[in-house]
Amino acid sequence: MKLRRTTLLSLAAAAATIALAVPAPAYAETPTSSVVVSPTTVQRGQTFTVEHSLYNALTDAAIEGGAATLYAAEIPLTEIAEVVSCPGALSCSSHVVSIRGGVGDVAPGDSRKVTFTLRIKDTAPLGPVTLRHQFLGENYSFETFDGPVLTITGGTTAADLGVSLTASPRGILTSSIDYTVKVTNAGPGAASGIRVVSTLGNGLRFTGSSVCSNPSGTKVVNCDFSSLASGASATAKFSVAAGLLSIGQVKTTAKITQSSVADPNAANDTASATCTAVTGLLLTC
Repeated sequence: MKLRRTTLLSLAAAAATIALAVPAPAYAETPTSSVVVSPTTVQRGQTFTVEHSLYNALTDAAIEGGAATLYAAEIPLTEIAEVVSCPGALSCSSHVVSIRGGVGDVAPGDSRKVTFTLRIKDTAPLGPVTLRHQFLGENYSFETFDGPVLTITGGTTAADLGVSLTASPRGILTSSIDYTVKVTNAGPGAASGIRVVSTLGNGLRFTGSSVCSNPSGTKVVNCDFSSLASGASATAKFSVAAGLLSIGQVKTTAKITQSSVADPNAANDTASATCTAVTGLLLTC
C-alpha cells in the first residue's frame, strides 16, 4: 500500500508539473499602424478607401503632430493617387512621396482612425502596387508596414463629354460680355487634358480670364481642364468687349477639341451663345 500511495503522489506531482509547464495564451499587441483597403483592384479614375488605424504604443510620451501616412513601395504614392477626402483627420495633404492625414497630438496608449478616400490618377501606371503605412510624428516615428497589394487597371477608354456656353452682359450700359464655359463628363470613363476652344463673334475682343488664354492676334480663347471624373463637371470664365460700332447679332461658339480618351458622342461637343448689340453700349444676351 505504501508503494501505491507513493505512485499516486508521483503522478499527482507530475500532472502539476505538466500543468505549470503549459504556456499562458499569447495576446497580440495592438499594432501602431494598420489599414483596411477596399477595393484592392481599382481602375484609373476610380476611388478606393483606406481605413488607417493608429496607436501610440509608447508608455511615457505623447506623439506630437501625429499623422496617418501612406506610401507605395514601388513608386511615390503621389504619382498614383490623389486625396478626395479624409474624415478623422484634422487635415490631409500630398507630400513628395506620401499622402498624410494629420491627427494632432496622441497621448500614450491612445488611438486614432483616419478614413482616406483616394482617386487613382488617369496617368497612374498599370499593375500591382504595394501600399505601405506608418504612424508618423514630429518627435517620434513608428515602424513602416507593408499593406495589401493594390492592382491598378486601365479602366474604360471612352468618356462622353459635353459643353455649354452662356453669355451675360456686364451691367446695363456696357460693351463687356462675360462667357461661362461648362464641361460635363457623362462617362463611363474619366477624361483628362480637355481643351475647349471658343471662337469669338465679329467685333468682339478678349479682355481677360483667370484660367483661359487668348493666343496673340487670334479670335480664339482656349480653356483647359486638367481632369474630369465620370459624372463630374467644371466651369471656366472669360470676358470680351464689343466694339462701340457693333450692331446686330454677335455669335460665339465653343467646341471640345482635345481629350485623353475617345468621345463616343460628338453631338454635344459644340455649343454657342448669341448676343445682340443695339449700340456699342447696349447689349442683350
